[in-house]
Amino acid sequence: MTLNNRKRFGLLGKNISYSFSKGYFSAKFEQEAYENYSYENFDIPEISLFNTLIKDNPETLAGINVTIPYKEAVLPFLDQVSKKAKKIGAVNTIKFTKKGKLKGYNTDYYGFKKSLEPMLESHHKKALILGTGGASKGVCYALKELGIAYTLVSRVQTENSIGYAAINSKIMQSHTIIINATPVGTSPNIEAYPALPYADFSSKHIAYDLIYNPAETQFLKRAAAEGAQTKNGYDMLVFQAEKAWEIWNK
Repeated sequence: MTLNNRKRFGLLGKNISYSFSKGYFSAKFEQEAYENYSYENFDIPEISLFNTLIKDNPETLAGINVTIPYKEAVLPFLDQVSKKAKKIGAVNTIKFTKKGKLKGYNTDYYGFKKSLEPMLESHHKKALILGTGGASKGVCYALKELGIAYTLVSRVQTENSIGYAAINSKIMQSHTIIINATPVGTSPNIEAYPALPYADFSSKHIAYDLIYNPAETQFLKRAAAEGAQTKNGYDMLVFQAEKAWEIWNK
C-alpha cells in the first residue's frame, strides 16, 4: 500500500533521544509502505514553545504523542480533550481534527490495562502506584476500570499519597500489585531502584515497571528474586501506540 499524501507525526517531550515512539512508528511506516509518512522527536525545553511548534508546522502535522514531562502541562494548549483524558487529567496523544483543532486523548491507560489484565488473579485486589506524575494518572484510571483499589506513593507524604518510609510488611502483603510509574531505573541510570522492602515481595505479587529500557530494571530484578511475576512497559507502549494510530486515522 502506497499513500501519496505526506503526513508527519511526532513525539513531544523533553530529553527524548531515547524515544520508543520514533523507532516504533518509523519501522511501522516502512513495513506497511506508508512512503510519505514520517515520525520525529519534538524535543522542547519548556511547554511554552508548543504554540511555536504548531505554527511552524501548519500543514503536514497529523498527530503527536506526548511524553514526560508534558502530559499534564499540554492540556491548556488544546482546543478539545476527550472525556476520558479529562477524567484522567493527562494527555499522551494529540489529534489534528479536520477543522484544524487540537484534540487530546489518553491511550496510556488503555495500554496499561490491556497489558496488565492477563496477569491478574483473584487475590490481586490492591495496588501501590509509585509516582504521582502524568504517567501514574493513566494507571489510576485503568485500575479503577479493573475494580482494583490503589494507594499512591510519593517521595514526600501528601494528602493523597503515602511516603516510601510508610511502606511496611503489612502494606506489602495487602497490596499485591506494585507499579513503578516513576523514571527511577531508566537508562542510563540503570542501577537505581525505588526504595521498597523487597524482601516482602512474594509469588503472589505482580511487579510492573512502566520503564522498558532496560528490559529488566533493578526494581523488576529484585522483585523477581523474591518470586514475583514481573512485567516491563514494552507491551503497554505498543498497545498505546496502536491506539494512538487508530485515533489519528479515525
